[in-house]
Amino acid sequence: MKALVYKSTGSWYQVKDDQGKKWNARIKGVFKIGNITSTNPIAVGDWVQVELENELEGTVTITHIEDRDNYIARSSPHKKGKQHHIVASNIDQAILFATVREPRTSQGFIDRFLVMAEAYHIPVILVFNKSDLYEEKEYAIFEHYQSMYEKIGYPVHLTSLQTGEGVDGLIAMLDGKTTLISGHSGVGKSSFINLMSPDFALRTQDVSGWSGKGMHTTTFAEMFDIKGSGKIIDTPGIRELGLVDIGKTELSHYFREMRPLLQDCQFNNCLHTNEPGCAVKQAVRDGIIHEDRYVSYYNLLEGI
Repeated sequence: MKALVYKSTGSWYQVKDDQGKKWNARIKGVFKIGNITSTNPIAVGDWVQVELENELEGTVTITHIEDRDNYIARSSPHKKGKQHHIVASNIDQAILFATVREPRTSQGFIDRFLVMAEAYHIPVILVFNKSDLYEEKEYAIFEHYQSMYEKIGYPVHLTSLQTGEGVDGLIAMLDGKTTLISGHSGVGKSSFINLMSPDFALRTQDVSGWSGKGMHTTTFAEMFDIKGSGKIIDTPGIRELGLVDIGKTELSHYFREMRPLLQDCQFNNCLHTNEPGCAVKQAVRDGIIHEDRYVSYYNLLEGI
């Protein structure tokens, strides 16, 4: 029978069949060999074929994985540069939760996530949470981000899970879609899911006072059904994102505002750093491409 993977704990998976029944599943050994370059051969969001193993214990065996429409991955924290870890698959859109206060999300992290999503053809909604904590300085930072990202086509929303500001509009965007929820720990991902349905009872934890960084509360990716026909995928708080399978000459293709200009560069393999006749650098000088975005591009390029 066909089933959808809702949770992965490494060796066991939780799947739901076409009748809505949940099963504990494990894979055959054949999945662990072959040309699999990811640390996890099966991810949350995968459609799989399963065979009954033990009905009384509610266990099945995964025999086949269906082709993915898309997926999003990061470098494996244990084998950096060698393998990647698939965060989730078959995603309609992603919401990146960010904050400009407690803990502040860096633009470098935001742009790294956007590049990764562009590479896997996943639309992103940027949500800046904790507006109830914002003062004049924080509002100025938010407006800077809003102007910069909306100009290149990314929806930007301001929310407060404490006061409810902007939350209803955000929830309405999830109906009928599978949405990945991501961001640093402490920005409100789990609180947002709890707000949508208290039955989720996800663990939430305050920002660490001594470090100012969010404490990890989610260990494994997990998918939940929400009211209507939508699904959300909660992901572990990610402190760093390593780009995978992206070469230096490819990077600019995943910056939306650079893409239309690439054919105008003098050299086909232009990296947009020191080359003459570079249309991207000229666009930065002309104010067409925001300087902060170019700095993010340059920093990412140096890291590849």
